[in-house]
Amino acid sequence: MPDGNMIVPVINRIIGHFDLVVATQDWHPAIHKSFASNHYGTKPFDRLVIRNNLQTLWPDHCVQGTRGAEINNGIETLKIAAIFRKGMDPEVDSYSGFFDNNHQLSSGLAGYLKEKEVNEVHFCGLAGDICVYYSILDALAEGFSAVLIEDAARPLYPEKFDDIKCELAKEGVRIILSEELMAE
Repeated sequence: MPDGNMIVPVINRIIGHFDLVVATQDWHPAIHKSFASNHYGTKPFDRLVIRNNLQTLWPDHCVQGTRGAEINNGIETLKIAAIFRKGMDPEVDSYSGFFDNNHQLSSGLAGYLKEKEVNEVHFCGLAGDICVYYSILDALAEGFSAVLIEDAARPLYPEKFDDIKCELAKEGVRIILSEELMAE
């Protein structure tokens, strides 16, 4: 992802601010239906209907057991209490850290956060307009309040990110910069 590494120093700067830190990790089998390489005659970012759902086809990414699936080695991971893997079902994509795109399979993240008595979840990461966005929507649906740390997230489609942030703000999501978090 272009400029994706730019958020690493921001994440490292804020990670110590939190009592509980969790991460999500795409963990796709090589045969994942969302990969353009698994559909003859298609290319990344084409769209097609798979099992009655419109699916964007992605470049192969975060393939299980490969370096590309690892959490960025620049992120200080010692503070991460748990990692929730997603996207393991080869038939269904999973943008959110809480559920697959069909909302049939839970990652266990909501239950974990509720068990830890978390009420408000702060979000950062990649891609701000896809995985972070859908995770925020599911967090709201699960009864959490949500905060987007804007400079600790990068969208795949920057030209659409302002509209997404406006939508999230209308849903009650606080949108802050990391400096504001550090001042709290």
